[in-house]
Amino acid sequence: MNTDKVGEMILRARMHGLYLSRGCGSIVELSRELIGMHCWFHRNVAFSALIRGAALPGWKSALTKTWIHHALHGVAYDDLPTLLAVNAGGGFRWGEPYAAIAERTLSLMEDGVCSRAELRRIFAADYDRRIVEHAFSPWGGVFGELARLGKVAFRDMASRDFDLIDAEPHRTRAEVLPGLFRRFIASYGPATISDAAWFFGLMKERKKELTALDLGEYERLEHNRQTHYHLGMDEGMGEIPEVTLLSGFDPYIVTYVDRGAMLPKEFKAAVIMKSGICLPTVALNGVVAGLWNIKKGAPFLEFFSTQPKKIVDKARGMVESVCAQMKVHG
Repeated sequence: MNTDKVGEMILRARMHGLYLSRGCGSIVELSRELIGMHCWFHRNVAFSALIRGAALPGWKSALTKTWIHHALHGVAYDDLPTLLAVNAGGGFRWGEPYAAIAERTLSLMEDGVCSRAELRRIFAADYDRRIVEHAFSPWGGVFGELARLGKVAFRDMASRDFDLIDAEPHRTRAEVLPGLFRRFIASYGPATISDAAWFFGLMKERKKELTALDLGEYERLEHNRQTHYHLGMDEGMGEIPEVTLLSGFDPYIVTYVDRGAMLPKEFKAAVIMKSGICLPTVALNGVVAGLWNIKKGAPFLEFFSTQPKKIVDKARGMVESVCAQMKVHG
């Protein structure tokens, strides 16, 4: 088959699997299908849900915001023990004094102290500033470790405070990987082993655990000298939409090791900041062609090159629709 046709078929299948060419009415179901929704900025979850057809009422409490894989995600609460099992094991990984700080943090949370800022003030009486700042870093700190163990999560999608939870993984990574890999391929395929390893945070020697899985049930597709696994593709997938909005950190972009087909290299610097932040984008026929966002409550749209008025008007209408719904539910 022509290489370009194979590439087009891969994008078509991915857009179908990721609900970009069809709708998913429930944000909880969408989170299950996507195996978590990236939410370093929580409104990206709302963006992602709206562009995929999911309703927003109650969305801030419908999902649990916590660390899975290698970033913050919004997940279905009952899915959490399975997802956490991928990187669980070994207990609290930091040594002293952080283990003691974590234990006391849990005790203070039982008494109703759930603010990172308040905990900083409390521990400042006993530890030097460097230790306190490291322990309660906004990048995770001891809360990130406790979240990995299924003991804490953010209070809701928009809150900076934490709550105690009971989502401790009871299965090993070896036990959950076969099922999670199948879920990954079902939604993100065709995809490579490297894509799955990147998605689940299984780098270096842990990547071998994926290659050791029984892959006999999966169909294979060779493209760009890489083996892509999938569960079958048919005409029911639908076509690649002419115009598609993508959220910040959209899985259509950030999941794949080789994202050149979706994000041309000449646009990469405009989309992915040096800090690692991935901006909301607009794709034409499955390929990123511009940026969109909501800035100061108003819709923003910018293409990287001149586009026909019909395309611009269609994209602007989609952004305005998201903006209107965010004003109601955001």
